[in-house]
Amino acid sequence: MKKIVTILGARPQFVKAAVLSRVVQNHQEIEEVIIHTGQHFDANMSDIFFEEMQIPKPKYNLAINSLSHGAMTGQMLTKIEEILIAEKPEAVIIYGDTNSTIAGALAAKKLHIKVVHIEAGLRSFNMKMPEEVNRILTDRISDLLSCPTETAVRNLQKEGFSNLPISIEKHGDIMKDAVEYYSKFSAEKSTIISEHSLVKNKFVLATIHRQENTDYKDKLKNIFAGLDEINQYKKVILPLHPRTKKLLEKYKIETKITLINPVGYFDMLELLKHCNLVVTDSGGLQKEAFFNKKYCIIAREETEWIELVENGFAKIVGSSQQKMIISFQEFQKHKSDFSLSLYGDNVGEKIYQSIKKLIQ
Repeated sequence: MKKIVTILGARPQFVKAAVLSRVVQNHQEIEEVIIHTGQHFDANMSDIFFEEMQIPKPKYNLAINSLSHGAMTGQMLTKIEEILIAEKPEAVIIYGDTNSTIAGALAAKKLHIKVVHIEAGLRSFNMKMPEEVNRILTDRISDLLSCPTETAVRNLQKEGFSNLPISIEKHGDIMKDAVEYYSKFSAEKSTIISEHSLVKNKFVLATIHRQENTDYKDKLKNIFAGLDEINQYKKVILPLHPRTKKLLEKYKIETKITLINPVGYFDMLELLKHCNLVVTDSGGLQKEAFFNKKYCIIAREETEWIELVENGFAKIVGSSQQKMIISFQEFQKHKSDFSLSLYGDNVGEKIYQSIKKLIQ
């Protein structure tokens, strides 16, 4: 039986990988081995997380975290290489743009193992973002580039990827499959709406965690001033990332919005379903807002998911308090057609068939 190794490091990657793992298990033609690098240490990543999400538990957990980019990537590269030599897979599957992604790609490529990059072709065009560096380098050394959008395909074509011996395929966004599949489970498992006495469409969901915001006092101060102003119209609830918490305390930034502990995937889905709109600097949450028919205010200077902006589902405001408020008020009046198909469907199956073809 052919074998693939899936390398994961952050919880969003586990959610996406769960879609493909289910397809692999259903077909019973390929063996999958999962490596968790431990990049994002998360108390929620316990046995119950894997049971509830119906995700195969990792065979290997490297527990590599809380290091500089170089040290983290280097240690992952060493450990992953050892495992790949022992497991001898036909292909390595990687997701997104984390240090785990680039480490997995490098380890596999140097061992002449096929590399499949899911969420390929995304670009923010901001080389100061470590994620941008990771995704560009990963794309270049992959064998199969699974693109979520036509924009991603065009990005690769503009960079000359069509001239390389690399397969570029538009499969759609695998996160769409995950949101559709897990929505029914979140309704049964999550109690977060009742816990916080939240009323449907009467609150705004916010998340702020990217270093480009948290590492700069003025930016962080402006963003939270904007959230405080929105809070006067609609309650703002923000699951607080540990980095953001630490820096709010360091900069002595106070806020009147409702801060809650970080939430699991089911809780986040329920918050998305019930909120009025989303304010975030997260890439994944921008799409999840769209999948749940919610507008999104992007607290960044750019986005990889430009089709959301082009079609009026999201607005980029950076760290501008004024732009955030204007966008919030405009979205209260908007009525958009969220049935527009931007990210495909049955994505996991399409990716599986391409992987099967690659390793035949």
